[in-house]
Amino acid sequence: MATERAGRSETMDMQAVFFDMDGLLVDTETTWLEIESEVMARLGGTWTPDHQVHLLGGSMELAVRYMLSVSGSGESVETVGRWMVSGMVERLAGGVRVMPGASELLDAVRDEGVPVGLVTSSLREIADAVLKGVGRDRFDIVVTADDVERTKPDPEPYLTAARLLGVQPVRCVVLEDSPNGVAAATAAGCAVVAVPSLLPVEEAAGRLVVPSLEEVTVDRLRALLPRA
Repeated sequence: MATERAGRSETMDMQAVFFDMDGLLVDTETTWLEIESEVMARLGGTWTPDHQVHLLGGSMELAVRYMLSVSGSGESVETVGRWMVSGMVERLAGGVRVMPGASELLDAVRDEGVPVGLVTSSLREIADAVLKGVGRDRFDIVVTADDVERTKPDPEPYLTAARLLGVQPVRCVVLEDSPNGVAAATAAGCAVVAVPSLLPVEEAAGRLVVPSLEEVTVDRLRALLPRA
């Protein structure tokens, strides 16, 4: 028994868990597709799920520039960005669907006293709209595109989250659904749980790939961390 406790203690030092938002915490990818399609129609073009894949896990600015390139429209980035944000906020006001297993895992992590952060490439206004339905008080910190200079796949969002909590990235676990998000977390030095949505994510050292958060427990998160 003593040996078992000693072995477990080597992997118990989990300092924080960071949740991605779109496609991981909440099912907003369908909503994004609806808004992107509506905006593209205003631009005089057409939009398909194949186009949406190019935007997965990226920033609003990159998304808008890609949409303008696809449509050939001369509309400004700022105007199209406003259309996107206002459309999402209005649609999210009707409520959000939390992904299977996400709420339960979030509660389980918090019950063990481990700090929890939300780290998203979405703008603060959109994150706030989502958190009205999920509960802002369930997160110790929230990092959005407004809080960093470089969004995912750059590691800055996760390094910022770790700095705000005063923790070591190597002792943190990140939950992501996109290759961009996984790349950001890996570059920051965090362990990763990937629940692929629109694009596949490969298995790798320090990474668990599962079809649903329903398969993830706090112990499985701890097991991903390097031994202290």
